[in-house]
Amino acid sequence: MKLLSPDETKRLCDKILALSKADECTVNLNGSRTGNVRFARNAVSTAGLVEDTQLVVSVAFGKKQGVATINELDDKSLEKVVRRAEDLARLAPENPEFMPAVAKQAYKATPTFSQRTADIDAGYRAQAAAYTIEACRKKGLTTAGFFTDQTAFSTVANSNGVYGHQLSTGLDFTCTVRTEDGRGSGWVKRTAGDAAQFDPREAAEVAIEKAIRSVEAKALEPGRYTVILEPAATSELIGFMLGGFDARQADEGRSFLSKKGGGNRRGDKLFDEQVNIWADPWDKDVGVLPWDGGSMLARERTDVIKNGRVNALDYSLFWAKKQGVKPTAGHGNMIMAGSKKSTAELIANTKKGVLVTRTWYIRLVDPQTVLLTGLTRDGTFYIENGKIKHPIKNFRFNESPVTMLNNIEEIGKPVIIGGDEVPYQMMIPAMKVRDFNFTSLSDAV
Repeated sequence: MKLLSPDETKRLCDKILALSKADECTVNLNGSRTGNVRFARNAVSTAGLVEDTQLVVSVAFGKKQGVATINELDDKSLEKVVRRAEDLARLAPENPEFMPAVAKQAYKATPTFSQRTADIDAGYRAQAAAYTIEACRKKGLTTAGFFTDQTAFSTVANSNGVYGHQLSTGLDFTCTVRTEDGRGSGWVKRTAGDAAQFDPREAAEVAIEKAIRSVEAKALEPGRYTVILEPAATSELIGFMLGGFDARQADEGRSFLSKKGGGNRRGDKLFDEQVNIWADPWDKDVGVLPWDGGSMLARERTDVIKNGRVNALDYSLFWAKKQGVKPTAGHGNMIMAGSKKSTAELIANTKKGVLVTRTWYIRLVDPQTVLLTGLTRDGTFYIENGKIKHPIKNFRFNESPVTMLNNIEEIGKPVIIGGDEVPYQMMIPAMKVRDFNFTSLSDAV
């Protein structure tokens, strides 16, 4: 698939905007080339390359809106999708929360493209799978995993003069390794924008080591323990919490950031002073597009939690107008401050505790406290006197990331975590927390 240039997408957007007879028109044009290889039982099972282009046209007559989507870009198709959106708008009821398209924005380019990643081909994907498969065969282990890479362009435009175009790349690798008897399981995940940051051999060795070490797991009584959560475990828990930083939910009493009697808890200290989380579209490791694809507002660097205090909430166009404040763009990434300490150093500093590789099957129990329940899996270990003593059976936990971020003892080095499991591109550290609540045992590995 040809990745359209800024000149090509500008001409297409101008043509679409000129075709529209509505009061306003917005355009989202995206194209991607996504390669993948899937392996299971020590053999490649599927591989492919998916190319797609999607054009979304949204129009409004007053407060009546219509949206139409198409994946053809010839002149006849462009007119067809515009007319379809207009027909739908005329039939639609008025939206009481309608907000007009944003004014012209200044989009500063962000570091979202890597030529190394764009150059990934079928041979590269096959080799990434082969490293893991061959290593597992030699050690009598069984592996399954998925590698995907994407090169894409994104374009936004509207009838108020907004226009933005940018290329992006990324790759994601997950791998599970099991012993042949099924008693040991290890897992690893790697995400990167630049292929130079990804080493399939290193990733495979992590999963292999965890699988081998997790055999003969012993039962440990449920209870509250000092826990070292690796970044993959930390990210999903914190991701649930960050989804509650919406000002409307807080103001309407629907989140943990709601203030008793009305309003929200912006400015309140809710976390340990070590907790600093921010969004930065220009971060060199987890850069994201400089605009929010929904509102088309330009993104900004934002301190979300600063020294343990709630520093910023998300305001949609509608809620910002209602509250008389500035609207905010959706962030796209989240970065948490850490240290230079490795997970091994956190383990070495722990007298007694539990190491958790990952969490999964997480469900929200109570939005007012962000109480979550879920399970550990693929490598859970008991720590004693600074060393991993033995594997332990997995647990179910009932815990809130709000509580967790008040019980921090040490923070490790942040790493990139992305993909379907988390709501943002994230830079999240491993962390050691006290009194993590394990409520029951799980026999699954």
